Amino acid sequence: MIKNALFVIFTGLLLLTSCDNRKKENDLTLREQQLLEKEKSFAQKESEYQSLLKMRDSIFATKKDSVKINVWPAQVAGLWTGKVICTESNCSDYVVGDQRTDTWEFDSDSIQLVTKIINNNNLVRLYSGKFENSEVKLNFRTDSTSKKQVEMNVLLNDFSPNKMRGTRTITADNNCMAKFSVELVRSTK
Repeated sequence: MIKNALFVIFTGLLLLTSCDNRKKENDLTLREQQLLEKEKSFAQKESEYQSLLKMRDSIFATKKDSVKINVWPAQVAGLWTGKVICTESNCSDYVVGDQRTDTWEFDSDSIQLVTKIINNNNLVRLYSGKFENSEVKLNFRTDSTSKKQVEMNVLLNDFSPNKMRGTRTITADNNCMAKFSVELVRSTK
């Protein structure tokens, strides 16, 4: 009787254990299917990523071939300390002999050559620039909505290793003009 009871209990445990193994086997099969789906999804995303990389590289290669990025020549690029002195004026805003010292930074953005005029760590003015025929030409013009219409042109055409010299002309409201001498010294900062 005890043997029969033990046999029934042992058989029951064996059946329960085999049912549990079947459940684990089904869970494992389900996990394998989910993992295969994830691997397929990852492979598809990897393929799309590689396609996007190829497209990006071809766009940059085309862009590099078709778009010329302008930079200032080494003799001009960088930081300069600028001293500007008024030499002529028929404007009330500018008096002959007035002086100003600023930092000039010759830089470029993705579109054009620019020169930033900085005073006390504040951007005072942003000139658009050109370097042609061994001359630096800078231009600034207020927009059409400004109360006062001002145009500034700078021509730097006298170069030595650490100095640039030239002139700045300011025209305000088309009725007054001021001329300045400009001397830039390469900054040691």
